[in-house]
Amino acid sequence: MRSLQRKPEDGRRLCRVNSPRPNPTERRLRADRARQAADVIRQLVVQRAFPDGVLPDERFLATEFCASRNSIREALDLLREEGLIERVPGVSTVVLAQKYAHGLNQLMGLAETLHEHGEVGNDVRAAGLVRPPGPVAQRLRLAEGEQVVYVERLRRLNGLPLSLDLTYLPRDVGEPLLAEDLENRDIFSLIERTTGRRLGTAEVTVEAVNADLHSAAVLEVPRGSALLVVERLSHLADGRPVDLEFIRMRGDRLTMRAELRRTQAGEER
Repeated sequence: MRSLQRKPEDGRRLCRVNSPRPNPTERRLRADRARQAADVIRQLVVQRAFPDGVLPDERFLATEFCASRNSIREALDLLREEGLIERVPGVSTVVLAQKYAHGLNQLMGLAETLHEHGEVGNDVRAAGLVRPPGPVAQRLRLAEGEQVVYVERLRRLNGLPLSLDLTYLPRDVGEPLLAEDLENRDIFSLIERTTGRRLGTAEVTVEAVNADLHSAAVLEVPRGSALLVVERLSHLADGRPVDLEFIRMRGDRLTMRAELRRTQAGEER
């Protein structure tokens, strides 16, 4: 799609094509067209495609998406409900809040990932030795009864709450971190500095949940808001698991992004 910053010369766009088969877009309901437009506009907001923070007018968007103005209004309403945009009298529709892309291509901490967007700080809510649940000990390959270091942090970007991170680390890896600057440093960089060893790989699972009462209060969102829950088990380069995290991310402020490669039949995965 061309940039939405410039208008077509004649204000029109050819939305119909001659085809022996009916155009499937003609059968779409207005709500379908609204979602289609909202999905594209949402990504343009994430990509900061509107440098002045102002969206094109409804007439132009209707032409761009080959949709009615009512469909475009519904699309913009969806984005308003997400808290991304707002209508300002006399100005048109403006970007109200930014979303930040969190890449999954590399094993990086939040501060490393979002460094270009500002300062990441952490409210350390808990840090110390605990007896882990059985599944946590198994994931970290620990003996029964062995303690772990538990760290819970509320992570902020320029003061805005972004995620609530619950981290479990083997005692020999985690205890040295308790004397480090957990308020301003990523745990990944601290692990590598204190152990003198590099992190290697991680297993990541992402799912969507509704914010419970406690998470909503901590992240400063309404109860039931969309959260992305990331479970990540990170290993040292030699394969030892050393960091198991359960991260609740604000769905209205963070989006997950990755570049994937399709493997061919018979190629190693």
